[in-house]
Amino acid sequence: MTASQIFLFVIAALVILFYIKRWIQKAHMKEYSASEVSQRLNDTSIVLLDVRTLEERNHKHIKGSLHIPVNELSQKLKVLEKHREKEIICYCHSGRRSFTATLMLTNNGFQAANMKGGMIEWNYLGLKK
Repeated sequence: MTASQIFLFVIAALVILFYIKRWIQKAHMKEYSASEVSQRLNDTSIVLLDVRTLEERNHKHIKGSLHIPVNELSQKLKVLEKHREKEIICYCHSGRRSFTATLMLTNNGFQAANMKGGMIEWNYLGLKK
């Protein structure tokens, strides 16, 4: 085996390991559909967290949700301390950034869940803002 073949094998193995890790994390993550979140909008035991950019949020967001972009979340965890006893349901455009935010919150001791499908699913279902 040449050095370039070994290098390609190592890269392929790392990519496969990355996807296996994400699959395992997703299997253990709590997720809700957009319609399930919509039904819980008046539930005082949850907090909705919009992790999109300010521009995306200004276009449309779920009324009553908090806003912390995912790239600022690690620096702003203290803002969420008062909600530690509640379940924080993260959402974004498609569910990918909120997946990352949910992992970050869970790893920091919060009860967190992801809204799968994000605002794409929310808008598709015609749910209220």
